[in-house]
Amino acid sequence: MTRYSILKPGYNCWRVEHARRVSFLIDAAAYYKAFRASAARSRHSILMLGWDIDSRVKLVRDEDPGELPNTLCDYLNALASRHGGPHAYILTWDFAMLYALDREWLPLYKLDWRTHRHLQFRMDDKHPPGGSHHQKVVVVDDAVGFVGGMDFTHAHWDTPEHRPDDPRRVEVPGKPPCRPFHDVQVLVEGDVARALGDLVRERWQRATGRHLAPTPATISAEAWPAYLQADVTNVAVAIARTDPMYDGRPEVREVELLYRDAIGAARRYIYLENQFFTANAIVAALAARLSETDGPEIVLVLAQRTDGWLSQQTMDVLRSRMIYRLRQADRHGRLRVYYPDLPGLEPNCINVHSKVMIVDDEFVRVGSANLNNRSMGIDTECDLAFEASGEEAVRRGIRGFRDRLLGEHLGFEPAQVAAVVAQRGGLIAGIESLRGGGRTLREFQVPSPEQMTSWLPDAELLDPERPIDPDKLADEFVPPDERVPAHRRLMLGFGILIALLGLAAAWRWTPLGEWLDVDVLSDYIAAFRGSPSAPFVVIGAFLLGGLLVVPVTLLVVVTALAFGPIQGFVYSLIGSTLSAVMIYAAGNALGRNTVRRLAGSRLNRLSKRLGERGIITITVLRMLPVAPFSVVNLVAGASHIRFWDFTIGTVLGLLPGIVAINFFVDRVGATFQKPGLGSALALAAIVIVIALGAIWLRRWAMKRGGSHTAVSAGT
Repeated sequence: MTRYSILKPGYNCWRVEHARRVSFLIDAAAYYKAFRASAARSRHSILMLGWDIDSRVKLVRDEDPGELPNTLCDYLNALASRHGGPHAYILTWDFAMLYALDREWLPLYKLDWRTHRHLQFRMDDKHPPGGSHHQKVVVVDDAVGFVGGMDFTHAHWDTPEHRPDDPRRVEVPGKPPCRPFHDVQVLVEGDVARALGDLVRERWQRATGRHLAPTPATISAEAWPAYLQADVTNVAVAIARTDPMYDGRPEVREVELLYRDAIGAARRYIYLENQFFTANAIVAALAARLSETDGPEIVLVLAQRTDGWLSQQTMDVLRSRMIYRLRQADRHGRLRVYYPDLPGLEPNCINVHSKVMIVDDEFVRVGSANLNNRSMGIDTECDLAFEASGEEAVRRGIRGFRDRLLGEHLGFEPAQVAAVVAQRGGLIAGIESLRGGGRTLREFQVPSPEQMTSWLPDAELLDPERPIDPDKLADEFVPPDERVPAHRRLMLGFGILIALLGLAAAWRWTPLGEWLDVDVLSDYIAAFRGSPSAPFVVIGAFLLGGLLVVPVTLLVVVTALAFGPIQGFVYSLIGSTLSAVMIYAAGNALGRNTVRRLAGSRLNRLSKRLGERGIITITVLRMLPVAPFSVVNLVAGASHIRFWDFTIGTVLGLLPGIVAINFFVDRVGATFQKPGLGSALALAAIVIVIALGAIWLRRWAMKRGGSHTAVSAGT
């Protein structure tokens, strides 16, 4: 029987602590119910980390919730309001504007300002540019902890049946059910839960500057849900993290190291479920094992398609390249890549959001880390893992978890899966004998290399492994033989420095400085509100701002404050688009040779590839803070990106940010200044108009992009 030791505290994991009980919670119906039962028994604290949260999420949907409220916010508030009730602390990512339309509005107001003082909500912005807070951890009384891939948010609830028409997945009355959603959370009890509490408290102090006290040892907490049976008992559980280098903190890459060590230790099989599959280091490690003569079988379970047209046109294409790379390395036929399917799903598919790894019935891990580069080095992550270490009871629990997952995907009872895999003598042989019609696992098809064109920006832009250093980025794009000679670089730097100092002095000691004050700008522009010249004044401000490299976000905020959400949206979209076109024209006048001379041949070759798919490229660049607005426009004009592709991509990319800013400004104003039915109706009208426009733009962009890029079978 295979026996090895993978876990190494201080290297591929943070700490290894004892767990009295462990239970695998498959899909959100099981997780939400267990959390509700555990939180109800809390006596001291409920600590929550998440990538996203929605105060309106219903915790149970197939049984009577009892006396306590059923929505997340009301439930936590009721617990915190009880005499002797717990203090609840919720920390989520201070998300990028790109996700604003997908998130609940004013979570701080709903989860903090209008709730009991014992319920506190904060948003974490202590991460490097482009990074996110992605850990999904809940700790109750330092007695039990939940870790996995699930947040308490919109469209995550589902059961293992994943019924296509399940009315319990209807989030908005009158709308069809949300897409079936598969995910896994693990529940642990004991010392490992207290260690998870330490992790959450450290994150809270980092984000807020406030220290939270641990649960006193005098409190005998019994927070394990009374109805829930453990899958494994008395086992040492490791906590593995990703924590990027930021604000003087060293980089932590335990998640990546643990993946690589587990892949290297495998003897019979590696089973992986994940939302993404674009991590270079992990793909390289898997490819190396596939090239071995006696290496392990490798089974990947992924979603047929990820969520959203932008992800499908970017991350799914990168994923297809990685799968093709593995199949090229699979010389001995030991690789299978599947997606779960069941009748009646079309045109939807099951959203595989889980982050699971099982090796040889000996090792298991569940957590928040995706198999993409971001989760290895730029986003904060937390996974739990443990080994059998010769204990047959633990090995049986790991194997049972594997059989439950495969039974869900294949439409069989776990015992049937176990029997067939044992009879056939291998994981792949067992799966293949159970695959068929109806509910099943279907083999993933990827495009040919000719179909996987190079129109995408480099993976380092879409899925970076580390925070991008501007100096290193410049070194990467400018070859040594094309860099400016030292004396010319010194003169150029001196000239730029003088210009910047002069501009800074002008903003500081002349009336020009007043123009960058939001209140002054708002008052000035508001004076023209009723004038026929108002649109021209605002558009002129955007054009001038583009020339002076004034942040376009500042101009959008000022316009929203001065003219309100409807006019502010229209003026901002027109003004920023015209400003972009104007700078694009200036770049076009400079010519492509200037780009080659200033940025090197590599950027010029990249601009040719991007020019083939300019709309999607510009859309991505608008949504990601790659470079200042005016700089992107100038480079695009001097590159191979066509004018109409640039203009349409600019509009598509600007829409989410401009809409989000106008919504935010309007909602804050309506909430604190003029609450009432009128503001709500006005907001509803804006939402309808924007939604219709977004639907049309999305369909147009997908039609434009889909003819060249096949992402998976059935598309």
